[in-house]
Amino acid sequence: MALTTLLRVAGLPFDVWGESVLRRYGLSTQSWPSWLVDQAKSLALTWVIYTIALLLLFTLTRRFPRYWWTGAAAGGFVLVVFASFVYPLAVEPVFNKFHSLPAGPLRSDLLAMARRDGVPVKDVLVADASRRTTSLNAYVSGFGSTRRIVLYDTLLKSPPAQVESIVGHELGHAKRDDVLWGTLVGALGVAGALCLLYLLTTSPRLLRRAGLDPDATGSGATGRDARSGGGAADPRSIALLLALVTAGTTLAAPVQNLVSRRIEARADAHALNLTRDPATFVSMQHALSVRNISDLDPDAAEYLLWLTHPSGPDRIAMARDWARLHRVQVPPPLR
Repeated sequence: MALTTLLRVAGLPFDVWGESVLRRYGLSTQSWPSWLVDQAKSLALTWVIYTIALLLLFTLTRRFPRYWWTGAAAGGFVLVVFASFVYPLAVEPVFNKFHSLPAGPLRSDLLAMARRDGVPVKDVLVADASRRTTSLNAYVSGFGSTRRIVLYDTLLKSPPAQVESIVGHELGHAKRDDVLWGTLVGALGVAGALCLLYLLTTSPRLLRRAGLDPDATGSGATGRDARSGGGAADPRSIALLLALVTAGTTLAAPVQNLVSRRIEARADAHALNLTRDPATFVSMQHALSVRNISDLDPDAAEYLLWLTHPSGPDRIAMARDWARLHRVQVPPPLR
């Protein structure tokens, strides 16, 4: 808790600067007290997640110093799947309030579109995003009984055809079970990372660099090392573990972003196949880019490191290609 709090405090000036930029361009509607409350909630969730994960990990490393990686890999897999399942129910309500989209033509049309697409959707929820932002968005979260499509309340001010275009994209995620497959792939990635973590934390050189005694083990050590477990099982290695996790997630981000962009492009194609309305798709992407003040021409480094979705112009170009391929009227150039 001390380490994660220190990291959050160290990054707070950059977070404040980032929030100031959002306010300057009218993208943030939060008051500073409300923003600070969100930061405190996020930190509290970090405490809970790290405490559970690290307590389980150190219990395994001390009890099974040679084979803890097997239990850790299996446990990490289960925890990721469990967290993905309960996230919509336990975490999302901490930051937003949700209500069902009221009865009316839009709700009826969206549910009818889902039935036509063969996607079981019992409800469409609206998030009170306007209390934080003016940006437009929608998403699908959870899987199984917790799968739901969520619309930002800011999106409801858009023309119904544009809302249907965005929901068609989200139905593409639901039909392909992208959340479920993403969860399983992520769980396998965590399991593999824990196996790699075992190799790294058994490196005598790395342990010495972290200020730990690589020769101390739970069975042969004396004094404080015997009480702590010694070596990688010493709770003083938490800083080393956090550093390795940070390095690993940073290195994995470009690959994750590449996969995400391909999945998002596939969902765009699904929306076009479902609505067969590239003109509305183009107008929606234009509206998203303008309202969210998106970077229309990101360079290669930005694409590699940060973009989880294709850029607005790329998505519009894809819609025009789809129209030509399916002999549908090509949307005219935007002016």
